[in-house]
Order: sequence, then structure tokens, then C-alpha cells
Amino acid sequence: MTPDRAWGGSLRFAGYAALFGIADGAGDTIRPGAFAKSLAETRRYPLLWQHNPAQPIGLVEATADGRGLRVVARLDSLDSRAADLLARGEVTGLSFGYRARGYVPVPGGRVLEDIELLEVSLVTHPLQPGARVHLVQ
Repeated sequence: MTPDRAWGGSLRFAGYAALFGIADGAGDTIRPGAFAKSLAETRRYPLLWQHNPAQPIGLVEATADGRGLRVVARLDSLDSRAADLLARGEVTGLSFGYRARGYVPVPGGRVLEDIELLEVSLVTHPLQPGARVHLVQ
């Protein structure tokens, strides 16, 4: 879908910023429930471009389900490079910024048990390959 056909004059998308039980490129695995405390505090987070705090591009509503951290996001501007790349399907990676509040070290990584979610980012290369945008409107 092209940005000029976006619902309500803004580009929206849905996807997963994290998947449970699957090790990422750094060897970390997220346990179901790891986001519970953060999501109880707030479900809205900034959407950043490539984790750059100087480049906020929208707002994310996050929930956790049986698969992972599900996000629905809105880009603030249709006149941006991020909106153009997303609409053309050229950038579909998702990632998140966080602080690990509770984890268990394991060989080659960690099992993350309590995560303070800080932001969600639209990225070129996600650390977890399955963390992707699945729907754009």
C-alpha cells in the first residue's frame, strides 16, 4: 500500500518486535511474561527509526501474546523516508530498546525474564530475524 492510501492520513502497521523462546543474534532468549511489568505500567511507547532517539517517527501500542511482543504503530508523518521504505516493503524489521531487570545467564547468552521496555524501532536488520512488520495500511 502506498502512503497516500493510508488509513486516516497516517501510515499504520502491525507486527512483532520480539518473539518468545527463540534466541536472537546475541544469544538472548525472551521468556513469556518478561514484558508483563512494563506493559502493566504503560502500553504506549515511542517508535524510533533505527533506535535513534533523535529520530522519533511515531507511536507504538504494545501487547504480549503467546508468540511475543505484538505492536501496532502509527507513523507521525507520511512525508518521511521511513514511511516510504515501509510502504514499499523495503524495511520490515522491528526491534526494541530495553533494560534487562531480570535474567539468567546461559552459555552463549541470557534468558530474559523481566524486561523494561523503553522503545520500539523500525530497523533494517533486526537482531531477531523473525521480528518483522506483518501488515501495513
